[in-house]
Amino acid sequence: MKRRKNVSYAKYGYIFSLPFILAFLIFSLYPTIYTAVLGFTDYKGLAATSWSFLDNPFDNFVSVFNNGSFRQSLVNTFIIWIVNFIPQILLALVLTAWFTSRRNKLRGKGLFKVLFYLPNIITAASIAILFYSLFGYPVSPVNSLLMKLGIVDGPVFFLVNKAYARGIVSFIQFWMWYGYTMIILTSGVLGINPEIYEAGEIDGATGIQAFFYITLPNLKTILLYVLITSMIGGLNMFDIPKLFMQGGPDNSTLTTSVFIYNQAFSGSYLYNRAAAASMIMFLIIAVFSAILFFLMRDKGEIQIQKEAKLLKKERARLAKSQEAM
Repeated sequence: MKRRKNVSYAKYGYIFSLPFILAFLIFSLYPTIYTAVLGFTDYKGLAATSWSFLDNPFDNFVSVFNNGSFRQSLVNTFIIWIVNFIPQILLALVLTAWFTSRRNKLRGKGLFKVLFYLPNIITAASIAILFYSLFGYPVSPVNSLLMKLGIVDGPVFFLVNKAYARGIVSFIQFWMWYGYTMIILTSGVLGINPEIYEAGEIDGATGIQAFFYITLPNLKTILLYVLITSMIGGLNMFDIPKLFMQGGPDNSTLTTSVFIYNQAFSGSYLYNRAAAASMIMFLIIAVFSAILFFLMRDKGEIQIQKEAKLLKKERARLAKSQEAM
């Protein structure tokens, strides 16, 4: 059957994308704009039905910046994210190299991938209860193991020590997400042209050399995606710090998302300050994302584009000079 001429099929693409566009406008864009507006208002109180703009529109932002709990939550958020992300990306890269190695004929790769990814699909509430039980006081599996090994003389109250509490939350985040990161990186490696690896093998490249000189350079875009999404997720940590430690002890696991939640829904219902804190975090994430994009840009491609522009200008100049002659 011949295809009809002069028929535009582009409209069907717009029709199929319409549900997503509507959902994005209603559930993402509108709440974001509304939150940004609330940051400049006096909207607070559980029974509040109206609000007005402040005489000094930046009062809420100044109050949030001057709030010691917010500054502490910002420090906590960066510490917990960095401490969990560095080992997470390193282990994910090692597992990716292991699973995608052309020399390793590993059996049961699918099973291992499922097992490593499994923590990511367990609900945060279940994980919080699990680790609360593991590190409980005075009787818990971790305390019992440490005392049997002779590492400690008596039970350790992990959940009242700031360093231990941050370490546990960081480990939980690492444990939950390294499998997801591994899956993303593995997908990126499988998208690399196998002929490049074959050429490397012919040239005598070892497995380590192939990883550093073939895999990593071709994974730059995927690594950028992992960095950006991890940063966004890490700076918006909420479920584990909230469900596991409630931000304690002494605000040592209080993250910015938990701070925003407490401002909006705990006690005083300061919706305006919660909105201001949300916008501050939005700007921080946007700035750091821009920095990551700049640092991981393809310098070779940029150089090629510059040379192409210069060549185009030179051709245009020569063409004008020939016309003038």
